Amino acid sequence: MQSTKPHAILLASPGMGHFFPVLELGKRFVTQHDFQVTIFVVATDTSTVQSQLCDLPNPNRFNIVSLPPVDISGLVDQDASIVTKIIVMMRESLPALRSAISAMKPRPTALFADLFGTEALVIADEFEMLKYVFIASNARFLAATIYFPTIDKKLEEEHINEKQPLMIPGCRPVRFQDTLEAFLDPKDQVYVEYLRVGLEIPTGDGILVNTWEDLEPTTLCSMRDTRMLGRVGKVPVYPIGPMVRPVKTSAMEKESSVLEWLDMQPTESVIYVSFGSGGTLSAKQMIELAWGLELSQQRFIWVVRPPMDDDVSGSYFNVSNGSDGTPDYLPDGFLTRNAKMGLVVPMWAQQREILGHTSVGGFLTHCGWNSTLESIVNGVPMIAWPLYAEQKMNATMLTEEIGVAVRPKELPTESIIGREEIEMMVRKIMVDKAIRTRAKQLKHSAQKASSKSGGSSYNSLSQVAKECETSLQGLIANIQGA
Repeated sequence: MQSTKPHAILLASPGMGHFFPVLELGKRFVTQHDFQVTIFVVATDTSTVQSQLCDLPNPNRFNIVSLPPVDISGLVDQDASIVTKIIVMMRESLPALRSAISAMKPRPTALFADLFGTEALVIADEFEMLKYVFIASNARFLAATIYFPTIDKKLEEEHINEKQPLMIPGCRPVRFQDTLEAFLDPKDQVYVEYLRVGLEIPTGDGILVNTWEDLEPTTLCSMRDTRMLGRVGKVPVYPIGPMVRPVKTSAMEKESSVLEWLDMQPTESVIYVSFGSGGTLSAKQMIELAWGLELSQQRFIWVVRPPMDDDVSGSYFNVSNGSDGTPDYLPDGFLTRNAKMGLVVPMWAQQREILGHTSVGGFLTHCGWNSTLESIVNGVPMIAWPLYAEQKMNATMLTEEIGVAVRPKELPTESIIGREEIEMMVRKIMVDKAIRTRAKQLKHSAQKASSKSGGSSYNSLSQVAKECETSLQGLIANIQGA
């Protein structure tokens, strides 16, 4: 018998940065629209995925399925980019996804694939499902991704070889130093794969993006104007963000030693330093950062992992929830000298709870979009320290357009940022009232967008839910009339 409520299939790429926004999207479908949701995860760390099962809103209507692991060792070079590896893993998982969906009775209503799962859209066609793409990043990133494959070779060569800005109709240009690595080498597999992704995104019934109207009004407007980005203007773009995980309030979380330390600090006096689940620094840069924090004389929490001199994303597939022992790659005496002013946390920390604590007044971040949104929804200003992927574009947006961050004069991936500049940035972000005021304004804007009382993002997701419900009702009518 056909269910009277839509069943949404969500497909998440490897990596917690992809999984968590998809998880939040699924939760909203269940809690706000009474959907049944199944999330298929192409996971490299199934233990982390399984740890989320206890936090589901309604286990009877919400299911998380890890697709069988795939071996891509013979399909990509060992030194291939993260993006290439993820895309190939997603492609190799398609047969398992198709088999799983075919076994579902009644058939699901809609498929929501994330950025690197666009090849799964054809499976939605096979089962006569609605198909959407969910972009866990922002509209600026989306615009660059879908526009670049359409430009002529002359403009492409000017951007790649002559380092000219990428001019996107209706949007701010993307400077060469901020551009995606996937655009830079036409001979690299990631270039071919990423251009295909950019062409496939607008082929769905809609594009969901993890931003909101008041955060990126100009970019969103341009994407709806057929005179600007014509290919996308034909496909609805739904800003549904911010999709961020809520702060946990369980007794276990409250007993954290990090949060207990924060409880003893003055309001907005601590800067939190973390480079996400995958970011790493070189040994020299780690020394400079340590000295910069110490010279600033500001309280800090620093999530550290072993340095890597040749791979800023070296920890992407090696997520850990903690580590014993004291880091031996920091300056001699650093931990002793800063015992009262700071905490050094190996490998992992409760970022949501830390950024939501009243004692935190700044965030030195790699500018991954999940971390950026977690900072914004808590009204915390940032020091932008981009490392890879779209983080350089995000850093420019945060500093030059939105005005909630400062950044180094040089890109951290191009040169070592010295301790004096780090000291200056930390001091500035902790005392600059204009940036802090802007951060609090954006916090209010995010809350307003998500409000059930006419919030723009709430209404946008409701429109998608209505489309799914209409499609399901049409199916039911056809079955009853047969």
